[in-house]
Amino acid sequence: MRPSGRAADALRSVTLQPGAARHAEGSCLIRMGVTEVLCTASVEGRVPGFLRGKGEGWVTAEYGMLPRATHSRGEREAARGKQSGRTQEIQRLIGRALRAVVDRKAMGEVLITIDCDVLTADGGTRCAAITGAWVALHQAFEHCVLKNLMSRNPLRDQVAAVSCGVYKGETVLDLDYAEDSAAQTDANFVLTGKGGIVELQAAAEGAPFDDAQFHAMLALARQGSEGLFAAQRRAIGR
Repeated sequence: MRPSGRAADALRSVTLQPGAARHAEGSCLIRMGVTEVLCTASVEGRVPGFLRGKGEGWVTAEYGMLPRATHSRGEREAARGKQSGRTQEIQRLIGRALRAVVDRKAMGEVLITIDCDVLTADGGTRCAAITGAWVALHQAFEHCVLKNLMSRNPLRDQVAAVSCGVYKGETVLDLDYAEDSAAQTDANFVLTGKGGIVELQAAAEGAPFDDAQFHAMLALARQGSEGLFAAQRRAIGR
């Protein structure tokens, strides 16, 4: 029995609330079980120096956790004066995931920054951030089309992420903190709506996993991502 009582192939309850931030061009509050992440998309008129004059846009991301997103207060990274390696790794992952489904030529020289702020953490924050960020980005692109900054929405596909793992010898989908902290294997799958794989992150925390367990996790991830893609489509009104 999983701590949550869910079946091995069951996602946590998923809610995507678009337009959650009043001032941002695009935003989405995603809830996956107890985990909550606010994703905002800000449209800016400049691109990084390496892209100037090339007629291409850029999508980048920043990620952070509020001090009481966890059971005990965490120190603000701004107070320490630098980001942790974990934070840098996650925000780069979010940026890569989103850029994989964007036609950057269709953006023109526009920069969109996605901010993913974890309000409550109960496992799977990076996966929730990617899934919610896609909705925020879609909304921001629709804003750009409305304002004649772009001729069309540059998104080519959906992208979402979900965790899988081996918990007490069983392959399970969408780990919460209780499972994540005790899992034998922890993996994150970033997948597209058309079946593409953007990124896989998998590590054995205890005994090594084998081919059968890896393929079982991938199958669960594909199944779970279909539920996330459906939730994204509902959030954008499709």
